[in-house]
Amino acid sequence: MIKIFIICLILINTSFTSAETLGNETRLKIPRFVSLKSDNSNLRVGPSENYPIKLRYIVANTPVEIIDEFKYWRKINDYDGNKGWLHKSLIKGKRFAIVNTPYQEDLQVFNKPKGKNIGKIGKKNVLEVKTCLMNWCKIKYGKNTGWVNKLNLWGVYEKEIINIPFYQPIINLIWGINLNFFSQWRGR
Repeated sequence: MIKIFIICLILINTSFTSAETLGNETRLKIPRFVSLKSDNSNLRVGPSENYPIKLRYIVANTPVEIIDEFKYWRKINDYDGNKGWLHKSLIKGKRFAIVNTPYQEDLQVFNKPKGKNIGKIGKKNVLEVKTCLMNWCKIKYGKNTGWVNKLNLWGVYEKEIINIPFYQPIINLIWGINLNFFSQWRGR
């Protein structure tokens, strides 16, 4: 019993010692991914409308990474490495990702992680992220859903877990996926 107690203390301590940087304005984790609300969003050189427009985004739901905060402005990094400032009214927390496969290969879509191939999606398409396990993400593209390898997405972190239902370990057993569930939760 004492060994279990000590192990629990070590696990709790480990989860609290992984230093997270929090935004000054929102107190949310930085960096973090969000997406654009509109198909007309201006990226500015600095955190004010007085700064010139550096770039205009014309695709709604494009994922961007928040790397800093200043009042109502968020400094972001995009898929192409552009950095600049967006007003907070232009972003939303709903998660999307961009297909980022090596070379020019299409992204393979499966009916379940390590399951049957049910389709392909081309590079640089924007997908809605529904759920992410340790190595796989359930995505929605148009009216279709499926599972893709997380390594092929820009807009989710390597060890990030998203929207896991409490019954996911049971699903993993049914699917026959050998996932170390505790390592998934530690990566949060």
